[in-house]
Amino acid sequence: MVSTSTVPLSRAFFHALLLELAREPDGLRRREIYEPVALSMQLTPEQQTERLPTGAHLRYRLRIGWALNMLKHAGLVELPASRRWRLTARGRALLAANPGEFDEATLRDIEREARSVIRADLAEDLSSEQDTLAIQQTPEERIDAAMKEIEGAVSRELLDRILQAPAEFFEELVLKLLRALGYGTSESDVQRTGGVGDAGIDGVISLDKLGFEKVYIQAKRWQTSVGRPEVQGFFGALAGRKARKGVFITTSSFTREARDYGGQVSDSLVLIDGLRLTALMIEHGVGVTHPRVLRVPRVDGDYFDTE
Repeated sequence: MVSTSTVPLSRAFFHALLLELAREPDGLRRREIYEPVALSMQLTPEQQTERLPTGAHLRYRLRIGWALNMLKHAGLVELPASRRWRLTARGRALLAANPGEFDEATLRDIEREARSVIRADLAEDLSSEQDTLAIQQTPEERIDAAMKEIEGAVSRELLDRILQAPAEFFEELVLKLLRALGYGTSESDVQRTGGVGDAGIDGVISLDKLGFEKVYIQAKRWQTSVGRPEVQGFFGALAGRKARKGVFITTSSFTREARDYGGQVSDSLVLIDGLRLTALMIEHGVGVTHPRVLRVPRVDGDYFDTE
């Protein structure tokens, strides 16, 4: 999966990191490195606040951290018992020979040195191009990309299975999903109403035990885009019931005109297309299982910080 991030890859931080460490002979702790390197690299505010899609980590900090590890594996920096990163004699010599920046050949040499140590942890059947990309990405980014690939494949399979199932199954699925999202106080609060004379209402969920507050649902198992007339018709059905909340869910997508209209009445109506539908199903375990829980270890720097 190709990343659309504008944050430079780890290799782009090599020179800036060595230059920053050269200014502090006693070394720097990792947390002291991020901001000055970001400043010297002229990272934009957007680049400095960009997180992985999971939201757990700032991408530029991950890439700086991975660049430090690569430089360490290449023998250019070290992390002694003081827990302060500092240049090695090789690192100082390389920086003295390249005071401005590293050319492509030097970057490749550093990566080659690092790869000889790191590649043992990567899949053996990677192509040369894949191997190079994997070395430049942080482990968290590789995990994130793999998860996105898995979720994309599951999303496509979910939509295929929904389209093959009976129409009634999709309406029931939508109600179960909304129940999993926390709508309704019990199973009895979820009611399927689709059928002849439903006026575009396929289901109703009571938000309170007495049923004063309701959410009305329309579910369209379509392959073609849903247009403004369908969305406007559903909104009219809501108005006819003096309803204040409605959810229009489809397996396909909404046209721009439909989304524009939905935006105008967003206080009363929510539109959910196929991509968002499957994302919610995956997140809340509706129609999917999560047989493996991945626990990603990460060293707690504060635990070892004695200062």
